[in-house]
Order: sequence, then C-alpha cells, then structure tokens
Amino acid sequence: MQGSRWLRFPPLFLLCPLFLFGDFGLDTRGGQGGSILRVTSLESSGPGSLREALETKGPRIIIFEVGGVIDLGKRHLVITEPFLTLAGQTAPSPGITLIRGELSIRTHDVIIQHIRVRPGDAGEIPGGGWEPDGIQAVGKDAYNIIIDHCSVSWGIDENMDVSGPPFDGPEATSHDVTIRNCIIAEGLYDSTHSEGTHGKGLLVHDFCRNVAIVGNLFAHNYNRNPLFKGGCTGFVANNLIYNPADAILSAAYNDSQWAGREYAAPLSVVVAVGNVALAGNDTQSNMAFIRGKAHKAYYYLDDNVATWQDGAPIPLLEASNPLLDKPPFWLEGYAPLPSDQVVDHILKNAGARPHDRDPIDQRIIQDFLHRRGQVIDSQDDVGGYPATEPVYREFPLPDDQIEAWLEPYLQFSAID
Repeated sequence: MQGSRWLRFPPLFLLCPLFLFGDFGLDTRGGQGGSILRVTSLESSGPGSLREALETKGPRIIIFEVGGVIDLGKRHLVITEPFLTLAGQTAPSPGITLIRGELSIRTHDVIIQHIRVRPGDAGEIPGGGWEPDGIQAVGKDAYNIIIDHCSVSWGIDENMDVSGPPFDGPEATSHDVTIRNCIIAEGLYDSTHSEGTHGKGLLVHDFCRNVAIVGNLFAHNYNRNPLFKGGCTGFVANNLIYNPADAILSAAYNDSQWAGREYAAPLSVVVAVGNVALAGNDTQSNMAFIRGKAHKAYYYLDDNVATWQDGAPIPLLEASNPLLDKPPFWLEGYAPLPSDQVVDHILKNAGARPHDRDPIDQRIIQDFLHRRGQVIDSQDDVGGYPATEPVYREFPLPDDQIEAWLEPYLQFSAID
C-alpha cells in the first residue's frame, strides 16, 4: 500500500517501540483523595442513584448503602468524568447487578470493582439492532483503567470491549487497561445484534495498547476469548477458558476493512502465559489454542494448556504463527501461577463476589465443575433476568476511613 504510514509486516525491533509499552493502567489510584458518594437508591437515575454519582464532577469514590438490581431500561451508564473508584464490594448482599444496559467508560483513571453487568436482549426483536456490551472502555480518553472482580454476561456485541476508532492510529483509542479476576460468560449468540449471530467474550480493538487480561473465567462465549485485532499489545495470563465454540485466543484483523486506509494493517504482539482452555459441548473440532492467520501477530507463549473433553490435547497453533523466544514486555510485578494451579485459583476468586455469588455465577461455576452448559441466545434460556428485593444498610465507616478500608482491594493479588 503505497504511502501507508505503517509497514505491514515490520520486524519486531521496529514494531515494539511504536506501541509505547506502559503499566497497563495499574498505577492509577482512581478516585483517591476525592469525595465519598453514597448510592442509596436502585433507581436508574435521580437522587442517590448510581447514575447521579457517576456523573458527578471531580475525583470521587462511590460506595453503596443498598444492594440489589438496577434496571437501566436500555439507557446505558456512561462514565465521562475521570478519577473514579466504583467500589461495589461496599454494597450489602446480594451486591449490585446492572441489567438491560451497558457500563461504558470514556475517560481515564477509573477503577471498577465487584459489580455485575447483565445487559440481555431487553425484550428486543431478533436482529433488531440492540447491541450493548457489558463493560466497555472506549476512545482516546479511556486509559488507566482497572476492571476487577466483575461478573459480565449476556452481552449482545461483546461481554467486554476495549476499543475506539479502529483505523486512526494508536493515539486515537483506548490503552493501559487491566481486566482481572472477572467472570466473562454467556455472550448471547443468536440474539438482537444487527449482524445476526454474535456471542462474543472480549474484544480488544485495533491499536489498543497495553491491555492485560489476567485471572478471568471465560465460559460459553462463541469466540473472542479474547480477540486482539490489528496493532494491539496484550498480556494474557492465568485465565480459564471453558466451552469456547469457535475460537479461544486469537489476534487477527480483517484485511478488507483495512483496504485503502491511511495506516496499513499492523501486527499485534501478545504475551500468553499460564492459561487453561477446556472444550465443552459447543467446541468445534477444528479448534486450536491460538487461532488466526500466521502473519497477523507475534506471540510469546509459555505454559498454556488446552484439552478436548476426553482430555486429549488441543493443538497449540492453527498456523505457523511467529513465536518469540522471550517476552517483549511484561506486567510489572506479576508472577504467573503454574497452569496446574489456575483452575482452583479462579474457581475461588473470579467474579463480582466470589464468596457471595449470585445464582447466575453459581450456575456458571457449576457448569464448569460438571462439564455442562452451552452457548445461549437469550437470558431466558437460563432463567431470565435476576429479581431481588432491595437491601439497605448504612456503610459502617465514616468518610475519612473509607480509603484505608479499600486499600487492600487495590493490590494486584486477589482478595480472598
């Protein structure tokens, strides 16, 4: 492509400096030092609502004095004000669940913890264009983001998404995002997406840099478990992927989408260590742990295990992908678990409230333990939207003690 601003197949020593390797967002302190805002209502908007707290300007820490379900009524929550900590762990049992809408992060220095997001089809017609993600980080202002201990299911586009304008280069889109200790499950397959069948797990869109995906359970997503498109840098470690239908981990861009663009389609670089993938009822027989054309990405791979239902190994590579002898970058301070410890760790620690799981997360965990479950088309296939009575409890600490109480939750290790 004459005049393209990037080489199509650059050697790695030229590729890596262009990505400006960073800290994957882990240095953010979110709303540290800001106002303490207390959510006291499960209404979608209005006084005491989560929406009101998210829209408040200035650094802020949001805590909850109510637990239950917030029905967004197809009106998404959009975070545009930076320096935020959303501390779902402060809610009384059963915690906070968002339904019929997505949580969209469009700004920087944001920490989201211990929240469930379950958009579902919201009663829309099949193929009608209702296409929410569960949680997304979108655009050039979306950086220094941590999504930790969340449960996300029933997304129509993806359950999770890190994205922005796909063809405008690395400075135009999201970067430095860490997604850790989450359950990412049951993306709806044949539902209300305008493209028809979908059902995706986690997409990292073109040019999104420094995205870490660590210690998560992916279950019953058709594909994108996860997918990196062109020009991404990703660190994928100690995830458990169960019942992927069409793809486990992949890095691939669409050639036709890049035709005639200012930038030529760039390669992605993915470090994948200590991940475990297990086939389920929907897993196709042509599966490989790494799926994608050989020229789309460089990979560093170590201690990744994938098996069919009978225990036989799933091939590591679908094509002759370029493999690296050494990791070109690393998540600072992270010591990966050996793959034989991953399953036990994730079953104990993943999701919004691992010691107080709601019936949906409990069912997904039981699906894995009993090697059952499947890709679904609607939340109604598995019992429908949750319905719980509101639970109110005044948070027992004064404002000046809340940051110290939350501090252990900001450490990288899982909260047991």
